[in-house]
Amino acid sequence: ARVLALADLVLLTVPDDALPGLVEGLADTGAVRPGQLLVHTSGRYGARVLDPARRAGALPLALHPAMTFTGTAVDVQRLAGCSFGVTAPEELRLAAEALVIEMGGEPEWIAEEARPLYHAALALGANHLVTLVAQSMELLHKAGVAAPDRMLGPLLGAALDNALRSGDAALTGPVARGDAGTVAAHVAELRKHAPGTVTGYLAMARTTADRALAHGLLKPELAEDLLGVLAETPAGTTGTTGSPDGPQGDDR
Repeated sequence: ARVLALADLVLLTVPDDALPGLVEGLADTGAVRPGQLLVHTSGRYGARVLDPARRAGALPLALHPAMTFTGTAVDVQRLAGCSFGVTAPEELRLAAEALVIEMGGEPEWIAEEARPLYHAALALGANHLVTLVAQSMELLHKAGVAAPDRMLGPLLGAALDNALRSGDAALTGPVARGDAGTVAAHVAELRKHAPGTVTGYLAMARTTADRALAHGLLKPELAEDLLGVLAETPAGTTGTTGSPDGPQGDDR
């Protein structure tokens, strides 16, 4: 409490779920003082979570770096040019953005009510990517590739660059082409060698097919067979009932 009372700027860098309780606890100590900058780095929450401290006179800022960190010295370098999701009371907006710029970052204003969607979007793109890459490297290792990271690096770099530049138009591969036979072979191999990956593969392939169809990349005449393959469950059955005699397809 004494350190808190002496600080002009307090930075809260705790897991999202711990933040509300921490703020309430700090406010209850009575050490929060008027004019004190209270900043949290949570992606999920905006400035409203700091209301208990704001009532004590603190100036609440939500500054979330859209970046992954390792806990090493390289993290500081990653702040340069990093986008920050900024949320604050309107009267503090300029101060919040100036603080981000002072750290070498780029401020991006996020409305309070948009904060959960903003964070979900980042988690969908970045956190799940790590899982996909790790699974891909494991599969390549099983296939006899000595250095999966070296093989994947250029491919993933190009795919990411194309996706950021062109969005769905960057889709390539057997799903976008409607190669149902290739996709069926993929599913069979994954079921044999890495059954834990089948659910994710099918889910992502269905989503890819939907987007490819919507953007005119997947020809409708090729979609039927492909969607039939993708209607399989992880156990190898079709439809939604889990029975081999269940409905074929998924109502597309």
